[in-house]
Amino acid sequence: MGVAPFVFDVELPEGKLSSYDVHIVRRLSSMAGQYLDDEAYARMLEDDDRVLYEVFQMQRPEVPGELLTGISVLHPGKVGSEYFMTKGHFHAAMDAAEVYYCLQGQGMIVMETAEGKTAVEEMRPGRVLYVLPRWAHRSVNTGREEDLVTFFVCPANAGHDYGTIEQSGFRKIVIERNGEPAVVDNPRWGQGRL
Repeated sequence: MGVAPFVFDVELPEGKLSSYDVHIVRRLSSMAGQYLDDEAYARMLEDDDRVLYEVFQMQRPEVPGELLTGISVLHPGKVGSEYFMTKGHFHAAMDAAEVYYCLQGQGMIVMETAEGKTAVEEMRPGRVLYVLPRWAHRSVNTGREEDLVTFFVCPANAGHDYGTIEQSGFRKIVIERNGEPAVVDNPRWGQGRL
């Protein structure tokens, strides 16, 4: 964490960073209770605790004024009819916003507030999404074979509250219906799944 300006390259089209400080790997086992089809989840996990997504980020001091930047790579696939997704989170500092810029792939970002407002936005190369403060957010890869790669930036002191989502889920989920992505109500929302 130097005190001088720094640069890094985003290698396109794969969206790989030329350098990074932190590499986070999320496997299927880290998503227990988050998918609607428990039986499909258990069968898939028994077969292979596959990597669902990876995050490569440039670490910065967790103080006001600093920005956290990085790349998220969400692999394609489904658990039952539900597309692979990230854990999703609120920011621990609820007044923190976040920007996502899609570099590769097709997907959606599912968002909601604690008060019950919901929004789902499609992501495709070149699209920028501004996630407002106080909105939880989760990426979903709706592509068949291609990674969903997004560049993100948020305040370095934003933090992550994964626990709220792990307990209640999101109000909306993205499933495959008739070969196409469909946003539907989550029938298990708020049931304390874990």
